[in-house]
Amino acid sequence: MAKATILKELWDFLKTRKRFWLAPIIIILVLLSLLIVFAQSSAVAPFIYTLF
Repeated sequence: MAKATILKELWDFLKTRKRFWLAPIIIILVLLSLLIVFAQSSAVAPFIYTLF
């Protein structure tokens, strides 16, 4: 439930302050962080490292 609250507050901030250009940056940062977390403990780590 806390994650939903944080996302709602972030969306309200972006909407109120007219900072919609921050949304793609935040999404990319979240996706890259998830990629790093999953790459550390999975069998696909060698394949992900070849992308960079």
